[in-house]
Amino acid sequence: AKIARTRSVTVRVPATTANLGPGFDTIGMALDMWTEITVQLADKFELTNEGEGADHIPTDESNLVVMGLKKAFEFAGLPVPPLKYRCVNRIPFARGLGSSSAAIVGGILAGLVLSGHTLKMWGAEELFNIASEIEGHPDNVAPAIYGGIQIGIHGGKGDRWRSERINLPTGLQAVVFIPKALGKTSDARRVLPESYSREEIAFNIGRMAWLVNAFASNNLDNLIFGVEDKIHQPQRGAHVYKHL
Repeated sequence: AKIARTRSVTVRVPATTANLGPGFDTIGMALDMWTEITVQLADKFELTNEGEGADHIPTDESNLVVMGLKKAFEFAGLPVPPLKYRCVNRIPFARGLGSSSAAIVGGILAGLVLSGHTLKMWGAEELFNIASEIEGHPDNVAPAIYGGIQIGIHGGKGDRWRSERINLPTGLQAVVFIPKALGKTSDARRVLPESYSREEIAFNIGRMAWLVNAFASNNLDNLIFGVEDKIHQPQRGAHVYKHL
């Protein structure tokens, strides 16, 4: 069997804010907060968590870093050797800042380095597609990989996830509100209705276009309308995030 080419690797991945305004499961932005993951060859499996969410994040093979790394080795066609993981989590856990996406992306990147495997990027975006499949949507993993503001879609049956950069206005700064209570993605998705009215969909289509154009034209005054939404923010504010 082949062995990993590199004995140790350290990866840094940024936090992200996604579901940006009306861009539910579609638009996300990278933030200057970073998780650091070190993976090295060892005699047996070991995983330690430090920092944010250390008491809540799994230390076994259900950890998303491990899942991401396994996918990379799977693509390389190699068995996963015994590894020691050290995760220094500086992204607040379960606060809507993409801690899970950072773990997935970090695990995949570490696995690629350790396995010596190269993924196709231009015209394929394999790294982005692996991460999106694990996460289930592209709006966090796209900016975690590419930085800036990204819009992600799926091309339909038989196609792949696709991502494009949205203009990031110079000087834009994010002020992040971090609640004390945990907010699980599963809870946030559970309160969303199965269907929406034509009025609600038309509202969001317009606001989505307005948001992207505000970024594209560097007109930040227009963000006040561009971040309005009717398909996820009101529902989540009423049932999960009461502070909204």
